[in-house]
Amino acid sequence: MDATLSARALDTLLGDWRSSGGSAYRALADRIRLLVLDGRIPVGTRLPAERDLAERLGLSRTTVTAAYRELREQHLLHSVRGSGSVARLPGAPAVLPAPPAADYVDFSKAAPPALPWLADVAREAVDELPAHLGDPGFDPIGVPALRVAIADRYTARGLPTSPEQIMVTIGAQHAIALLSRALVGRGDRALIEAPTYPHAYEALRGSGARLVPVAVAPHDVGPEGFGPVDEADDLVRAIRHANPVAAYLMPDFQNPTGRSLSAEARERVLDAAARQGTVVVADETTAELDIDRAEHPLPLAAYGNAVMVGSVGKTVWGGIRVGWIRADRPLIRRLLAVRSPGDLGTPILEQLIVARLLGRMDDILELRREQLRAGREHLESLLADAFPGWHVPHVDGGIVTWVGLGAPVSSQLALAARTEGLIVAAGPRFGIDGAFERFLRLPICYPPEVTDAAVQALARAWGSLARTPVPDQSVLAAVV
Repeated sequence: MDATLSARALDTLLGDWRSSGGSAYRALADRIRLLVLDGRIPVGTRLPAERDLAERLGLSRTTVTAAYRELREQHLLHSVRGSGSVARLPGAPAVLPAPPAADYVDFSKAAPPALPWLADVAREAVDELPAHLGDPGFDPIGVPALRVAIADRYTARGLPTSPEQIMVTIGAQHAIALLSRALVGRGDRALIEAPTYPHAYEALRGSGARLVPVAVAPHDVGPEGFGPVDEADDLVRAIRHANPVAAYLMPDFQNPTGRSLSAEARERVLDAAARQGTVVVADETTAELDIDRAEHPLPLAAYGNAVMVGSVGKTVWGGIRVGWIRADRPLIRRLLAVRSPGDLGTPILEQLIVARLLGRMDDILELRREQLRAGREHLESLLADAFPGWHVPHVDGGIVTWVGLGAPVSSQLALAARTEGLIVAAGPRFGIDGAFERFLRLPICYPPEVTDAAVQALARAWGSLARTPVPDQSVLAAVV
């Protein structure tokens, strides 16, 4: 059954859509278009009836009808008489029309390019494949060699682990979805950070969770309205008051803010969770992408009871769909039961590739560290020149930075950037209910030529918002 978005909920997501100027129906259509393309209105969601939305927004029904018509013409809305209007995508990639000569730069996916020696390792793994061809090939738990390699990696990082505590999954997102189904029932509370990785809270919502957001300050707080923030205090308080069944956290180089929890904060949060019976799920997909962090805390489960999620999507390549869950054996057994209706296991060849790569993880991380350091410095330099009014945190690891724009225009900027050939994720993509319009997430892991093109497109988009060729902060502030 399709999800239905109420007029009130859509009003919240729309935010200050009227500030874009021009005709009301086009401004409304533009904002709904971005919400669909950005994933904040999932494909298949039924939009509110035209009359209901018009009443909620204080518009004439003619205005809403015209906006919906424009969305249908752009193949972003499908309407059937008597059944309402449902969000859709015109095809992949889901982008707005661009000038014929323009190539899109996709700056919305934060992932480095593949390892330079990945093809060689894959060929070595193919030579190993014949030893596995006598089996059916359906592997819901993981080949022994890979489970041993993952367990050994945790042990080397200071968290003793046995292979029996490991389940191999089809990437980290698959792991999060499995855990959501195993841990959360309809109506249960689940704690999340805000902002956070959007596909994680989508998985929790899909399992029927009521989300309890806890604010996360950027790694480098900056002039964005934050006072001193003790996230551990806020997390402990939320766990005690909301009594969530699960909590999804990114303790290291959080996506999108880049912050890391201290060792002391980890202990306090896990102690509070243990007292309440809350299962803490720690997403470690970026945990080892350290550039120059001063403190080096152990994996979260070294400080108390926590379920760990990892993958090679950010260290090796996103095209290698292998992740894992580290948990106690009883939970691993529950996950096996939850998994079987949805899939029958992780591909064997990809597991063999990853088993070989984990033995070279120190070399991989050294390469990524240098790439990320260079990417960070290059992006910071470009943004400082092009946007002196923006606040750009100096992150010490991870793959992104959470940029403060100084004005609540992130969705407008993302929409304007598409017309300049750039796809970028607006700040509200990482929150619930339309928050974080003052922020933009930008990756530090792209090659210099891609980053150059992205920042140039951003500068053109910023100038178009301010109606001046110069992206001057005071001018833009006056416009919005």
